[in-house]
Amino acid sequence: MTPTQPRQPGNLPGDEMLALYHRMLLIRRVEEQLGDDFRAGKLPGPVHLYIGQEAVAVGVCAHLADSDWIASTHRGHGHFLAKGGSAKHLMAEVYGRDTGICRGLGGSMHVADFSKGIIGANGIVGAGISITAGAALAAQLDGKGAVGVAFFGDGAANQGVLCEALNIGVLWNLPLILVCENNGFSEFSPSASVTAGEIVDRARPYGAACEALDGNDLVAMWQAAGRAVTRARAGGGPTLIEARTYRQRGHVEAEATFLTEAYRSEDEVRSWVARDPLPATAKRLLEAGHASRADLDRIAERVEEELAEAVRFAEDSPWPDMQETARYMFA
Repeated sequence: MTPTQPRQPGNLPGDEMLALYHRMLLIRRVEEQLGDDFRAGKLPGPVHLYIGQEAVAVGVCAHLADSDWIASTHRGHGHFLAKGGSAKHLMAEVYGRDTGICRGLGGSMHVADFSKGIIGANGIVGAGISITAGAALAAQLDGKGAVGVAFFGDGAANQGVLCEALNIGVLWNLPLILVCENNGFSEFSPSASVTAGEIVDRARPYGAACEALDGNDLVAMWQAAGRAVTRARAGGGPTLIEARTYRQRGHVEAEATFLTEAYRSEDEVRSWVARDPLPATAKRLLEAGHASRADLDRIAERVEEELAEAVRFAEDSPWPDMQETARYMFA
């Protein structure tokens, strides 16, 4: 797809749903592997995993070309892979190796690939919103129909930069899509304890298009993103999407080493695991006749092969030459 060929938000074709399921499963298995690697002491730093939220990134990025821009968060591996980033180079980056997408010097929270339109993940809460607003302005000036998409969490929805982006986005009619992944927690604080009102309503005073939906429903996410991207490409201005989802793992994989008490119950986690987007999408594919159990098994086998190749690539890659550090910090 190119930016001059906007997607229409109708029914998600079965073959494309199957391809998106493959991408979701790849994200899940990469994240599970990184969680295992962290606990085994194989990683140079902590990781914030995306497990449980895969339908959001995949549903949105299905409508984007390499020439479209996305900015991500500290929980950014899923966005990177959904936008077409390389699992091998992601894995090498998190391992801190020279073959990583940022030469092993960015690490888990700073993966970026400008060739794929991935401006980068960011450890600063809400920082990607302003960066994407700038990318959307650049896309508008370029006049080739590209859009900018910012992924951010419910905690970032309380940052002033969201209001600033909505304000300037509407004033300048920017091709900007703001995707809030409301996973129920701002780090260790339940969203209800730190966020007043509904996040989707942040857009209404500015006159921006907005909608809230089940972020674990791949088809609903694909349709909502299709509406937003089509609107943006046609000059209709920004959209705020609140995708209500859940992170099945902790805020950060290291949290068990410093938390003194639980901040959510096992029953709550189990209730959301029962709404896991992967088995829900698999069930949908089977019931609609878009895939057989054998088809899903073959996808799982291919994903395991991709994962094994990525791990081998990372483990066999050299460490970066630290004498090169200043070369990438200064111009």
